[in-house]
Amino acid sequence: MTPQQRNTVFASVFGSVIEWYDFFLYATMAALVFNSQFFPEFDPLMGTLVAFGTFAAGFITRPIGGLIFGHFGDRIGRKKILVITMLIMGISTFLMGCLPTYEQIGVAAPILLLILRMLQGIGLGGEWGGAAILTFEHAPRGKRGLFSSWPQTGVPLGLLLSTVAVNLASMPGDDALLAWTWRIPFLASILLVVVGLIVRLQVSEPKAFTDMVKTGERVKVPVFEVIRHYPKQILIGIGARFSESITFNVYNAFILTYTTTVLGLSSTYALNGLLISSVIGFFVIPFAGKLSDKYGRRPVFAAGAAVAFVTAFPVFALIDSGVEQLIWLAIMLGWALGACTMFGAEAAFFAELFPARIRYTGMSLVYQLGVLPSGAIAPIIAIWLVSISGSSWPVAVYIMVAAAIALVSLYFAKETAHDDVDADLRERAARAERAERQTETVSQ
Repeated sequence: MTPQQRNTVFASVFGSVIEWYDFFLYATMAALVFNSQFFPEFDPLMGTLVAFGTFAAGFITRPIGGLIFGHFGDRIGRKKILVITMLIMGISTFLMGCLPTYEQIGVAAPILLLILRMLQGIGLGGEWGGAAILTFEHAPRGKRGLFSSWPQTGVPLGLLLSTVAVNLASMPGDDALLAWTWRIPFLASILLVVVGLIVRLQVSEPKAFTDMVKTGERVKVPVFEVIRHYPKQILIGIGARFSESITFNVYNAFILTYTTTVLGLSSTYALNGLLISSVIGFFVIPFAGKLSDKYGRRPVFAAGAAVAFVTAFPVFALIDSGVEQLIWLAIMLGWALGACTMFGAEAAFFAELFPARIRYTGMSLVYQLGVLPSGAIAPIIAIWLVSISGSSWPVAVYIMVAAAIALVSLYFAKETAHDDVDADLRERAARAERAERQTETVSQ
C-alpha cells in the first residue's frame, strides 16, 4: 500500500466513522430519550414509535443527498463533496445537542429536531458513495473489495463510538440522562469534525476522475444516464440492499426499544451487545471484502444474507430469553456476522455496477433508494409487528423475507470482481495525453 493509498483509506474511514457516529447517536437517543423529551404527549411505546418516525425522516432525505452530491461528485470531484457532507452532518449533530425540549418551547422542539435529522440524512446521502468510491478508485487491481470495505468499517466503529458515548452519558443515572447528559455526545461531535476535515483535505482525487477530466467524459446530468441506461443495475442493487439494511436497523435501533420497553430489561443489555458486535464487525467487514476479491462479490454478499435468513428465529429466541449474555450472542449473530458480511462486499459490488462517469450518482441512488423501503421503516415496522402480535416471531419473518429478496437479486447480478472495470477509461485517457503531448511538440 502506497502512502497516498494509506492516507486515502484513513481519511475515508475516519470521515465515515464521524458520519455514522452522528447517525447512530440519533437512533440510540430516539429509543432512550427523545420519546419523553420531544414527544411527551404519547405513552412510552407510541412515543418511541413517533421518535422513530423522525429517525425514518433521515432515511427519506438520504436519496436527496445522494442525488445532489452524486451529481457534483461526478462533475467536480469526489474529494470536494466529502468535505461538504462532513460539515453538514457534523453541524447538524452539534445543533441537536443545543435544542430546547418540548417542555421548554412546545411543538417547535420536535419540528426543529426533525429538520436537523433531515439535514443529517442529506449529508449521509452524499457521504457513503463518495467515501466508498474514493477508496475503490485508489485501490490496486485485485484489492478493490478490500480497499472499498474499509470505509464500511466506519459503520461498526461509528456505532461503537456512539454506544460508548451513550453509556458514558448514562453513568450519572437515567434522570441525569433525560435532563441534560444526553446532550454531551451530540456537542462533542464537533471535535471529531474538525479532525476529520484536516484529514480529508490531504487526500487527492482518484485517477479515474482525473482520467474523466482528460477525456472530457463527465456527464452533464448523471442521474438521467443512470436511470436511462442502467435500470437493471439499480433494481439489482436495491434488492440486494434489502437484507443488509433491514437486518442492520432491526438489530440496532429496534432491539434497544424491544429489550427496554417490551421486555422491561436494562438498556445496558442491548448496548453492551452492540459494543461487542461492533468490535467483531470491524474485523468481519474487511475480511469479507478481501474474500470478495478472491471468490467474488455475489457469493460473499449472499453468505451474509443467508446468515440473516437462517439465524432470524434463533436470534429472537435468544433475545426473548431475557438473559444478558444470550442477548449479546443474538446481536453478534444477526448484526456482526449477518449484516457486516454483507457490508464487506457491498461497496465494491455497487461500484462495479456503474462506469466511472456516473459511479458516484449510481452508487448513491442504489444505496439511498434501497434504504427507503427497508432500513428507513424497519424499526417502525418491527415495533408495529410486535404491538399487534404481542410476539417477536413476525419480526423474524420480516428479516427472512428481506434476506430472500436479496438472494434473488444477487442471482440475477453479474459477477464483476475480476473485471478491470476502468480499463477502457485509462486507455482513452492515455491516448488523450499522448495527443496533447504531440500537439504541444508541434506547436513548439
